[in-house]
Amino acid sequence: MPRPVTLVTGASAGIGAALARVFAAKGHEVALLARRALQLTTLADSIESAGHKRPHILAIDLARADASTRIDDEMRGRDLEPQYVVNNAGFGLLGRAAELDRGEQLAMIDLNVRVLTDLSLRFVDSLTRQRGGILNVASVASFLPGPGMAVYHATKAYVLSFSEALHQELAPQGVRVTALCPGPVVTEFQARAGIPESYFPRFLARSAERVARDGYNGLMRGQRLVVPGAENKIATFLPRLLPRALVLKFLSAGARKQSQSNM
Repeated sequence: MPRPVTLVTGASAGIGAALARVFAAKGHEVALLARRALQLTTLADSIESAGHKRPHILAIDLARADASTRIDDEMRGRDLEPQYVVNNAGFGLLGRAAELDRGEQLAMIDLNVRVLTDLSLRFVDSLTRQRGGILNVASVASFLPGPGMAVYHATKAYVLSFSEALHQELAPQGVRVTALCPGPVVTEFQARAGIPESYFPRFLARSAERVARDGYNGLMRGQRLVVPGAENKIATFLPRLLPRALVLKFLSAGARKQSQSNM
């Protein structure tokens, strides 16, 4: 039988690296996946030096059309199969959708939605055999319309909806599916998205390590949804009570104010 591993995408930094550390610390054999081989090697060295099994390194660019097939081939070639799939890779862009680069926004949809869907479904057989699961990193943005980050919010709304449905569909097979919906986390994500440090309220922020621990624990408990932090839970709940038009108007005003203050 192939050896079971936890496949973590976007593992070179931020929440992905933190999730890889948590899984390794809990005794899971981990496969680190991202395009930056040097960062993956550094993380693997750190995990090994902490006394855990050295992770496998898959330096694959998920932007390539054949990325998922290459992942599958690499895993088979190393006699590995996923017990857990952690879909963390993704990015956002700050700005009005009509003014941002259209190609970049389509690439965002491809990574945040298509690749996540492919990897969630591609390994269902091995997840079933291994009685494992899927942890999909969504966002508090999943619950809100996103003027100023319209496409990003839309992709994360998809991740949440897809993960919740998959949670229900795969439960009879013993496969756990959890959507992890963090609020702001200070990582490379902000720099890539063009988000200034002052954009989000500080009281909503959580560390990548805290988010990773909450996500891991929620997956192991079979939770459908994990929102780290009481303040973020409130932020996801209030929009369900208020008229959608009012929420949209409030968020649009906030985005406009932040844009003006950072000009």
